[in-house]
Amino acid sequence: MRTALYPGTFDPVTLGHADLVIRGRRLFDRIVVAVADSRTKGPMFTVEERVALFREALAGVDGVEVVEFDTLTVHFARERGACAIIRGLRAVSDFDYEFQLAWMNRKLDSELETVFLCPNEKYSYLNSSLVKEIGRLGGDYAEFVPPGVAKALRAKFGA
Repeated sequence: MRTALYPGTFDPVTLGHADLVIRGRRLFDRIVVAVADSRTKGPMFTVEERVALFREALAGVDGVEVVEFDTLTVHFARERGACAIIRGLRAVSDFDYEFQLAWMNRKLDSELETVFLCPNEKYSYLNSSLVKEIGRLGGDYAEFVPPGVAKALRAKFGA
């Protein structure tokens, strides 16, 4: 069974994140979505909330496990039996950071591959920071996130 790890903060999970998991399932038997604790980033949602929201967003998608982690990504990938790490590329601006990360991960574990996936073009501009900014400013973010996430964001923003 070929397993890939899809790590990230996912604060909050977007339709673009979910799209990458579905695309990844076409390539791998199993995807482990690894939700990083990332307390240093000051996430809006707790790690437990982010795990629950991603699980809800992927309900009905077979071969996917959503878990939290707070260790080095390559160590967690090996612990979960992953042969690859999935990373999303939306635009050229993502490439520099993701390329450096991939090389560092390869240096730390030469047998673990990084697979870059591009989301559906309708999500190419989408990221969690933009969704939160839209919400903070009173805009409508519902078309960018799964329904459960939209509900959770409304509760956070008091809308």
